[in-house]
Parts: sequence; structure tokens; C-alpha cells
Amino acid sequence: MELSINKKYILDTAKEILEFDSPTGFCFEIMDVIKSIAEGFGYDFETTNKGCGIITMKGKSEEKTIGLSAHVDTLGAMVRSITTEGKLKFTLLGGPIVPTLDSEYCRIRTREGKKYTGTFLSTSPAAHVFDDSSSKIRDPKNMEVRIDENVKSKKDTQDLGICPGDFIFIDPKTTITESGFIKSRFIDDKGSVACLVGLLELFNREKIVPNFTTKILISTYEEVGHGASYIPSDITEMISVDMGCIGDDLSCTEYDVSICAKDSGGPYDYNMVTDLVNLAKANELKYAVDIYPFYGSDVGAALKAGNNIRGALIGPGVHASHGMERTHYSALENTVKLLYLYLA
Repeated sequence: MELSINKKYILDTAKEILEFDSPTGFCFEIMDVIKSIAEGFGYDFETTNKGCGIITMKGKSEEKTIGLSAHVDTLGAMVRSITTEGKLKFTLLGGPIVPTLDSEYCRIRTREGKKYTGTFLSTSPAAHVFDDSSSKIRDPKNMEVRIDENVKSKKDTQDLGICPGDFIFIDPKTTITESGFIKSRFIDDKGSVACLVGLLELFNREKIVPNFTTKILISTYEEVGHGASYIPSDITEMISVDMGCIGDDLSCTEYDVSICAKDSGGPYDYNMVTDLVNLAKANELKYAVDIYPFYGSDVGAALKAGNNIRGALIGPGVHASHGMERTHYSALENTVKLLYLYLA
């Protein structure tokens, strides 16, 4: 199929939002960015009480309302306590693969808005000192954050304004290669947010009107399970746009749009999944149909909250989820194309 998809715009948008700190529970700043983009294209934007964004595209028909969702909240950490040496113990936000945090740079933000840099480290960080420097288990119990300030005591760190409950932003290390790979933490799910923003840009530029009124939910708190627990009451069917899984016996690659038939919450709507598969097949998209073994989505949260909807799940294939993730532009493009086909 031929569609004038703006590759540069999608990649630039992906880089911008990937580099923007938004751990789950701290998404109000990035939501201002999404709001500005949506309203710049002429679409209505509203904010829910818990900070999710809803973008409305009026359709040719109001017979039904289709919902799309992607989450802008990411994994992260929060200050749990301060050690006697002035280092930080941390608690996790969501489920990052903790060993991948060892030696990772981060930023600590106080309630007053001050920011300090630091590094996640094992409590046995030096090979010349600790005989278990390589073997010690990397988990929050055995790790801490070293602050890049002259601190030698708990009081020194407290005097900086740092206290329990402050957010710790993990450096995403976003890189986009000339060959089209996107390497970064938090492609789950900012890669999908970039797809939805790219879809808005396409519809606005080409003056495309969806067949039915479509509401795009940019959710927060997905990484802790209740992102789309609230959705507008007029939505009758919903597609969660979230990362596709790669590995083990799954067929998805970093070039595909993944269509999920079942995740840990059970099977998705049979007819919606069938429609998506048939559209992908008929239009020769690179796609895969898979079962996600350890996974939940915004559709799952919406269903568990009692919303009377049918639901499906698609998204770009992402390697090494919850670690140092990678995908390819092709996966984003195939995702945008499948969404376009479903809506228009």
C-alpha cells in the first residue's frame, strides 16, 4: 500500500519524547508536550483527573466511537531512604530489569524542582576492593545511587533537599542510527506514542477523516496496572498500541507490527484480531501474530475496570523489553499503516 508517512517527523518525535523524563506518576510535563502537538494539528485535547490525555478526531459517522491507547509513562525509581554515607536507596516504579541499571546514569528531582545527577551502583562497586563485585546480586537491596555532589553523610544529602519520595529519572540513552534502528530505554511505550502522533500528523496533512469518531487516550500509570482503567463512556471498541514482544518461540521481529491474540489477561476480541490480521495480510504489511506470556495492556485495565468494550492489542516489535530496548523504524511504519487501515 502507498501512504505518505512522514518518516522524519515520526523519528524526530520519537527522539523528543524518549529523551523526556516521564516515569509513572510524573507525566504532567510530557502531557503538556502531547497536548501542544495535538492542538497544533487542530484536534481537541482534554486531560482526565489522573493526568491522562484524550485526543478526539471527529469521524464521518458517530455510530460508534473507537478508542486507541498508548502510554507515555515509563519505568523509573524513587528515593526510598538515605544511607549514613549520603547515598540513596531506591524503590522501583514498574518492573525494570534491575541488573541493567548497574552503572546507569540518572537524575534525582526534588519536590522543589532541583535536579542532581547520579549513578546506580552495586554496593560492591569496585573490582579492586570487593571479592563479590561481579557476583553480588543486582537488586534494590544490594544497590544504591551515588550522587554527584560533595556528600559524606545523610545530613549532607538532606541539606540538598533530597528526601524519600523524590523521583529518580533513568537516563534513556536514546540513539537513532542511520540504518533506522531506535535504541533507547522506554520504547515501551513511547515508540507507540510516536506512532499515534505520526498518525495524527498523517490525518491532518492529508485531510483524512476516520470512518468513526476516534478518541486517542495517552495514558499514565500503565506501568503500574491502571493506565486506562478510566476511558470515555462512548468508546465501544479499543485498540491498545503497545510494544510487541520478541524472543523465545514468538515470531515478531523489530521490523513488524505485532498483533497480540492473547496475553496474561486472556484472549483479545476474536473478530477485532481477525480484522487486523486480514488488513495486514491484504495490504502486505510486515506483521506477526503472537501470544505475549508476561504482559498486560491498557485494554486489560479498561476491561478489568468494567468498561463495556471489545479490545485488541497491536504495536511495533521491541527487543529486550524493560532493559536496553531496540526497534526499527519499519515496525513503527507498519503500525501506523495498520492503524490507518483500521480507521479509514
